[in-house]
Amino acid sequence: MNWAILATGTIAAKFAETVNGMKGEDRLAACGSRSREKAEAFGRKYGIPRAYGSYEELLRDEEVDAVYVATPNNMHYANCMACLEAGKHVLCEKPFTTNVKDGERLFAAAEERGLFIMEAFWIRHLPALKKMQELINGGVIGQVGFARCDFGFVAEGARKARKFDSGLGGGALLDVGIYNLGFLRMVMGDKQPEHVVSEYHLNEFGTDDYSTVLLRYPGGFRAAATASIGMDMPREAAVFGSGGSIYLPDYQKAERLIIRPVKGEEYVLDFHFEVNGFEYQIREVNRCVRLGMSSSDVLKKEDTLDILRLMDDIRASWGLVFDCEK
Repeated sequence: MNWAILATGTIAAKFAETVNGMKGEDRLAACGSRSREKAEAFGRKYGIPRAYGSYEELLRDEEVDAVYVATPNNMHYANCMACLEAGKHVLCEKPFTTNVKDGERLFAAAEERGLFIMEAFWIRHLPALKKMQELINGGVIGQVGFARCDFGFVAEGARKARKFDSGLGGGALLDVGIYNLGFLRMVMGDKQPEHVVSEYHLNEFGTDDYSTVLLRYPGGFRAAATASIGMDMPREAAVFGSGGSIYLPDYQKAERLIIRPVKGEEYVLDFHFEVNGFEYQIREVNRCVRLGMSSSDVLKKEDTLDILRLMDDIRASWGLVFDCEK
């Protein structure tokens, strides 16, 4: 697969490092930025043969099969639609869009054009989290009743301004809270919660510094999730059942599961990335494109859309409307 990268920031750099580390499975064909100088510098650093000073130029490159969209949240919809209109498959950084209606339009556009599109929600593809699902479904910890997950860091300087910017679709919920909600969806077998309440704080930028969300699912399962980009928090998670628990010291990078049975000894399962963890979602794109699919059956369009819908509802309960949506 010949990939192009749209934007040249931190997450774009991680994607470039991943493709280069996959030993020839895929190829970086082009990169694009709104600044030709930035694009050329990025291309030199990662060995990308063609660098473009506009996204429009990049999308005219006939050798590009698929595009990784790594622009700010507010640009995802327009950038992804432009990629599809140019006949390119798309892997879009999370959040897929800032709201569910735009997400629905993108999936529909991909289906109409016979192209593939997927959200780059990389943890969904990690071996450790797939194993966690297997253990839960196999009854290893009995009847699951509660889960918790936390994800937080302190955004500072220019990064703080960007992460909090309402015009960019910023705030903790869409930046890191989405990981919590996606993790819980994996635990719950893709079920939506039937009741949600939350505590939150809005900052001077008009977006959320942090939130704690309490969720109740069909069958009585409950969960608690805290997200912050103003407090340093461990990225840990735990799932509790009648027969034991599963603890993840860093569920976002998920390389270790600690299983604690009620009866029996605690044991540890370790997993190691071949590159940095992004390789699994890239391989999923390749698999789906080879099979002629318009969306993944691992990270299904319903997964992406249901989480967007849930985040829309949470924001609505706060009265939070992004500047980019006004």
